[in-house]
Amino acid sequence: MSKILNIGSLNLDYVYAVPHFVEPGETLLSGRRGVFPGGKGLNQTVAAARAGAKVYHGGAVGVDGDMLLDLLRSAGADVSAVARVDVPTGHAIIQVSPQGENAIIILGGANRAVSPETVEKALDKVEKGDILLLQNEINGLDPIIRRAAEKGLRILFNPAPMEAAVKELPLHLLDTLVVNEGEGKALAGDMDALRAAYPDQKILLTKGSRGASLWTGAELLFQPAFPVKTVDTTAAGDCFLGYYAAALAEDLPYADALRLATAASALAVQRQGAAPSIPVRSEVEAFLKGTY
Repeated sequence: MSKILNIGSLNLDYVYAVPHFVEPGETLLSGRRGVFPGGKGLNQTVAAARAGAKVYHGGAVGVDGDMLLDLLRSAGADVSAVARVDVPTGHAIIQVSPQGENAIIILGGANRAVSPETVEKALDKVEKGDILLLQNEINGLDPIIRRAAEKGLRILFNPAPMEAAVKELPLHLLDTLVVNEGEGKALAGDMDALRAAYPDQKILLTKGSRGASLWTGAELLFQPAFPVKTVDTTAAGDCFLGYYAAALAEDLPYADALRLATAASALAVQRQGAAPSIPVRSEVEAFLKGTY
């Protein structure tokens, strides 16, 4: 079985319940605050670990990051390549209205202070043929991608949050480009345009309630979504990618990997929260057998 390394974001989400979003010049009393683990990197690592893969997480936290490391450890991930840095852990300030709408401010913090030394320590955990997960929430992506390609890693990159600078990255070195429809459109357009723009890469296009498509270079596969009652889609995409990477690490066929990942995300969207919504492998297998 291949190993998985995720050099990714680790966030603390500070969620405030408010009667309405703060207006300019206004001081507003919140009725409730919660602190939750977050970050696309964290969610994807939790998903891959709960799927049963051997997962290492690389990245950085500040002195306030113990909650995040504890969660990763409890999921079964190795956090020995996560550095402690002298800046605050990446975090989000989230206002939530009575209608469920949110307004968010994000501080990159430690996620934007990942040093080359931390990257090398993380890359030392894996070898040729292993899998590297990346998202667009940390610094230094260009040299990380180039160094990982030199090592012969299979790089799966999810360019979220999408920005113009993504197009300047060495995307031709990726094994798989993982995008939702909005990200795909921003990069090139529809699936056909993406395939033309990145002819040597596999392209995994997630389409929410309409399933997912994978272009392998030889064939185009489609996996429909499972019909479930959606409660919270916060971590659905991260859950999907973590499980998909775990399936690749097991050398499952692409069609089986898509099916496993889609089932995992179907369970996740039926639950509240991000990391807490991500199922363990036995739940996903029971769901696929119709016994969940």
